[in-house]
Amino acid sequence: MAFDLDRALLDECVHCGFCLPTCPTFVLTGDEAESPRGRIYLMGLATRGEAPVAGPVTQHLDSCLGCLACVPACPSGVKYNALIESARPQIDREVPRDRFFRSAVFALFPYPRRLRAAALLGLLYRRLGIRWLTHRSGLLKRLPARARALEGLLPPVRLKDLFTKTKGDEKGTVALLTGCAQRVFFKPVNDATARVLAAEGCAVAVPKGQGCCGALSLHTGRDEEARAFARRTVDAFEGYETVVVNVAGCGSVLKEYGELLRDDPEYAERAAAFAGRVRDVSEVLAGLEPVAQRHPLPIRVAYHDACHLANAQRITREPRDALRTIPGLELVEVPEEKICCGSAGVYNLLQAGTAEQLGRRKAENLTSARPDVIATGNAGCLLQIRRYTEDGPLIMHPVELLDHSIHGRPLTR
Repeated sequence: MAFDLDRALLDECVHCGFCLPTCPTFVLTGDEAESPRGRIYLMGLATRGEAPVAGPVTQHLDSCLGCLACVPACPSGVKYNALIESARPQIDREVPRDRFFRSAVFALFPYPRRLRAAALLGLLYRRLGIRWLTHRSGLLKRLPARARALEGLLPPVRLKDLFTKTKGDEKGTVALLTGCAQRVFFKPVNDATARVLAAEGCAVAVPKGQGCCGALSLHTGRDEEARAFARRTVDAFEGYETVVVNVAGCGSVLKEYGELLRDDPEYAERAAAFAGRVRDVSEVLAGLEPVAQRHPLPIRVAYHDACHLANAQRITREPRDALRTIPGLELVEVPEEKICCGSAGVYNLLQAGTAEQLGRRKAENLTSARPDVIATGNAGCLLQIRRYTEDGPLIMHPVELLDHSIHGRPLTR
């Protein structure tokens, strides 16, 4: 088997190396094959039939986080995102690896009802003292890396959040994507988003029939599954003028629906129009004149740029500007602010060892600024950073801080 990749895209890389210091796996290993330049070279070999796809080529492409930090860093404008997203489905179809584990992950995470049942088990795991026992006894340290990752990423959900829905009007000027994992594990973020937008004068709708947007599937090479989720999402949001997203990974994929469904005669035009209506919540707030009073929050905040917000959507200023509208809030600088935290969809489950190294590195850099709160605009980043800063600063979405300020509520754990 050889890759079927666009050779013109491969040839755009002049191997200058500007991407190297932006790539998390190269920063960790110093291995050329673990860099965007090295991976493009390997893709070229596999496309020309000079190297098999199975083996080292798959190994090094699997280890890519897909953070896309290399894309804005490239002076030649190489579309690494297009190359990796074209290669991964071919690997997924042709190279058997981790089939049982991957199938289990994707049988669970895109489906809110199944996630809700898993979250309930996680809640019992905490409340019955089983978590305390596994940590105290040292059992956790003896488990495989993937099992430790699953345990460590369990969020502290509240029972009431598992069985209530985010409220919105039947019809509104903006429609909120509530997501799959976001809906179950981070419902307070969805609720805060709806409240903040309403306070700023928007009518907020929460369309029925929505589910997973397909981001987790697309970023892991399951392109047909991603297209099925995309069609359902386009149908659910038909007729709304603005689609608001508060998860970076979801937002970047929603904005790519036109490309994802370009060969679907029934959906191609609708998907392109849909993609043009998608906005991150920080983009929406940036376009509004603030009308709601902000109450002071005298806190230090370290803001972490979620990769698919900063690199894929090129949104860095808007979340910071939104936070600066809060009186008393101080934004602090952090080292290596552009290096990925290691979440990357389900990367922290599939490549648990590398993800743990990146997670600990990110946590150390963030906490070195001595913040009261770490803020980031992506569910996966919230989980990953929380895992490695337990008993440290609060971990929150920027819109939650705005919600606290607008409604005059103090921050509590």
